[in-house]
Amino acid sequence: MTKQYTQTKPSLPTIALVGRVNVGKSTLFNRLIESQKAIISDIPGTTRTNNEGHIIWRGEEFLLIDTGGLTFTDDIPFEKEILEQSKAAMKQADVILFVTDAQSGVLPQEYELAKQLRKIDHKPVLLIANKADSKKHERDLSDQSWYKLGLGEPFALSATNGRNTGDLLDIIVDLTKQVRHDIETPVAIHDSFAVALIGKPNVGKSSLFNKLIGEEKVIVSDIEHTTREPHDTDVLYQPDTKEGTLPYKITFIDTAGIRRKARVGTRLERESIHKSIDAVTKADIVLFVVDGTAPISTQDMQLGGLLERHAKSVLVLLNKWDLSDEKEDTKRNEIIAMMRQYFPHLSFAPMLLVSGKTGYSVHKIFPELIHAWQARQIKIPVKALESFLKTATSTHAPSRGKGTRHPKLMGIRQIGETPPVFELFVKYRTSVHRSYLNYLENRLREQFDFYGVPIIIKLTKMKR
Repeated sequence: MTKQYTQTKPSLPTIALVGRVNVGKSTLFNRLIESQKAIISDIPGTTRTNNEGHIIWRGEEFLLIDTGGLTFTDDIPFEKEILEQSKAAMKQADVILFVTDAQSGVLPQEYELAKQLRKIDHKPVLLIANKADSKKHERDLSDQSWYKLGLGEPFALSATNGRNTGDLLDIIVDLTKQVRHDIETPVAIHDSFAVALIGKPNVGKSSLFNKLIGEEKVIVSDIEHTTREPHDTDVLYQPDTKEGTLPYKITFIDTAGIRRKARVGTRLERESIHKSIDAVTKADIVLFVVDGTAPISTQDMQLGGLLERHAKSVLVLLNKWDLSDEKEDTKRNEIIAMMRQYFPHLSFAPMLLVSGKTGYSVHKIFPELIHAWQARQIKIPVKALESFLKTATSTHAPSRGKGTRHPKLMGIRQIGETPPVFELFVKYRTSVHRSYLNYLENRLREQFDFYGVPIIIKLTKMKR
């Protein structure tokens, strides 16, 4: 069977930032992409999984990869994994920026990393002396210790105030001219949309993310809050393997686990959670990941409420199904029924039982996403809605809300998409009971296939 989804490979010249901890790689990353995407902190090892962003400079575009800081010791959690991530970035890159600290000078870790970088002879390596915030710092770079690294003259800049970053980008443009000629033409696509994975800590989001993109790209562990920054990767999905059909580009976003404010102890975690919620806001569809082997928690229910408030298309994934003692249909149905009780406000969301560890049923997520994406785009003609309302009211007459007068529905129209929003016209001085709006919502969903998407119905009173 042909695999229908593959990770897209960069069609842009790629630049990698590498270096030891606390030299300001993430600050430089944010400066070059002109966005506060990476979390900035004095805590060593803040960046763990490689972060990616795009640079646009003088009409040219580049992919920039920020890597975790290296210590070449066991003092920092996930040092081995961060080193592997850095090696992967250097292998992928067309240009490597070896970032150092102009103020603290050359440390032993830099000599170790420089020894590895000198072995790379088929791609340029630039020695960057960051934090050169003044002319004095630049003069200090004449010390012989910088030249002992064997990587040439250090390039002085300041990521904090932007000093000399424009000159650096000019150099990168020159270095990547040949690379740009060799790059393939981007693949044509049918459509594109973003999908964020959210859930509380340790529900297995990163394992699922790696399975969805087909690569062990983010670090996975049992330690809470392993993922600190949203990480996004593009995947091409071909729903129909017939010749001539175009694929969908799906941007999957892995996020940090979200837990109750009372349990959030550090600024770093608060910022991580803020970025996770921001990723949900910007996504088109959310994969709400729940641990299928643990009781539903208060935090799970609060996250369900967050999704309702943001009016996102949602798929609920009951993860870790490989660890369940009972997998027969009866048990499945019991769990799904239980989930419906805990998340009544997500009754529109399809539920899948999956395993990020083994990949069980992960392939089923893709057609569900396409179905949900298409449903977000549905626009119903006025005549079809008029016919719908006539049939719905004749089958079940409107029920009265507050007040004594029986309601009369005057009409309905669609006033928004992504998600679908409807305006229901009601006779003046009458009101409609909430249960009747639920009835109309369910009928709309059934008749027009609003799959996995919330429906918003707004009431407008009319005097005629």
